[in-house]
Amino acid sequence: MSFSRRDFLTTTALGSLALGLDAQGRNPERKNGGQSAESHPGAGAGKRPIMVCANNGFAYLDRGYEHLSKGGDTLDSAILVVTGPEDDPKDDSVGYGGLPNEEGVVELDACCMHGPTRRAGSVGGVRNIKNVSKVSKAVMEHTGHVMLVGEGAERFAVAMGFPREDLLTERSRKIWLLWKEYHSSRDWWGPGLADPHWQAPEPTGERKPRAELWRERVNQLARRAADLGIEREFCLAAAHRIIFPPTGTIHCSALNEKGEMSGITTTSGLAFKLPGRCGDSPIIGAGCYTDQDVGSAGATGSGEENIKVAGAHTIVENMRHGMSPHDAGMDALKRIVRNYNNDMTKLRFMDMTYYILRKDGAYAGVSLWEGYSEGNPHKIAVHDGSKRSEETAHLFKGYSQEFPPFPKIPDALKKESEYLK
Repeated sequence: MSFSRRDFLTTTALGSLALGLDAQGRNPERKNGGQSAESHPGAGAGKRPIMVCANNGFAYLDRGYEHLSKGGDTLDSAILVVTGPEDDPKDDSVGYGGLPNEEGVVELDACCMHGPTRRAGSVGGVRNIKNVSKVSKAVMEHTGHVMLVGEGAERFAVAMGFPREDLLTERSRKIWLLWKEYHSSRDWWGPGLADPHWQAPEPTGERKPRAELWRERVNQLARRAADLGIEREFCLAAAHRIIFPPTGTIHCSALNEKGEMSGITTTSGLAFKLPGRCGDSPIIGAGCYTDQDVGSAGATGSGEENIKVAGAHTIVENMRHGMSPHDAGMDALKRIVRNYNNDMTKLRFMDMTYYILRKDGAYAGVSLWEGYSEGNPHKIAVHDGSKRSEETAHLFKGYSQEFPPFPKIPDALKKESEYLK
């Protein structure tokens, strides 16, 4: 029995979505646990030097902070953090091993801003080059441009000494093959959430119990993953990537003792995207923005939504006008909410996390939703001499659903999967 993600979607009632919202989360003003901005970490001046990044950079913060604390350039220090995930073949959302576009090709994006010299560099849709974070810096340092894309960016990178490499690992290739067999050919062809004709999916009257449908479809994907040679312990995770195309990104901002700042964001973008799609990560002012006089901010999450509010730039400008890092980030999130007129039938299918650092060392991490799932909250990684992860402040309590819309696999049902017995 063959099925696509959208076929499965139409067999499952929206009532089964495990959002965990209180009062359906229809209060867009709600803040994390009712905390005030003043009580949230980063409300007052903090320590310097300090680095703030997405939590997938936690393991690499030590090397970046050591470089920074010894007087290293702020952008070079941030690059030491983000190249960790770029180089890791097991991280399939950034750099080498990233999940490819719908044609099976890995395309990478990055941008950076160097506060001390007030320069910027960016690359988008780059193929065959692993460390696009470094390529974005090379654009900044060795050209009169700010952004290079596609084939031109790749050729520039090669001219600058970056080797061409096959970025598709064997595991990522097999996950793509699994997606190719079971996806809907129109998954990213719309209509999108912003389309006025978009409607929340409706059930088709499937008579089978939902639990039975889950077992059939999840087990089918897991068995096929095994047939393709995906290692047994990863088969269920591979099925999850087909159901929920991940949007993996890493941002890092760095501030030294002298008050110099830099920021950088890098990603392999949305899994199985249309070829040539660029999200917010290579867009200066959206995925990353640094102003030496004010602060630095970056983003991970729904790139298309962040582009529309120029999220990182909005946050820095808010801080310029006196907002705390927490309030500046919350305001940017509320702009996303406003774009959808507080319509929770659409807002639950998107998410956004902002990483914010002010020039005096104050910082904040804010997110649209509480986390990915119960027990898996959004986090921000911080190093100011003490390395730690902190949960973000959130606008909505509960958990987002991935887009294209697809119901969450209940954890209890995962454990019951026949494949895992």
